[in-house]
Amino acid sequence: MTEILLKVKPGVDDAELSVLHHRAFSPDSKEDDISIIPWASRLERHSLTWIGAYESETLVGFVNAVWDGGKHAFLLDTVVHQDFQRSGVGQKLVNAVTEEAFRAGCEWVHVDYDPEYAPFYQNGCGFTPTPAGLRSSRPT
Repeated sequence: MTEILLKVKPGVDDAELSVLHHRAFSPDSKEDDISIIPWASRLERHSLTWIGAYESETLVGFVNAVWDGGKHAFLLDTVVHQDFQRSGVGQKLVNAVTEEAFRAGCEWVHVDYDPEYAPFYQNGCGFTPTPAGLRSSRPT
């Protein structure tokens, strides 16, 4: 594997990030099912910072930190191309974006994750489980 370069707030190609996100979260679906999301405008409008992981000039990972404009940030959209998963890229992304949030004055960074990702976030990235509540529009 070649060297992976992390870039803070890189310019985002909406199609490239949409494809990466789709392939990671819907690997069994068809390429024609990909919806191009307006990532760049959303990031500029709502995010504290974001980090891309690149092999050469190819985007292979991404993470986004959204905030309340003050002391609280939370992670969204953590994604690593399947060929680079379990290689440390995701951990580097999450740790780097968390440090960026702290440098910006955030006191805490929150992340929600499914139970199977607990070892990654807790052991690999140092997050502590906390009680939280969730209200959903979907019936449970």
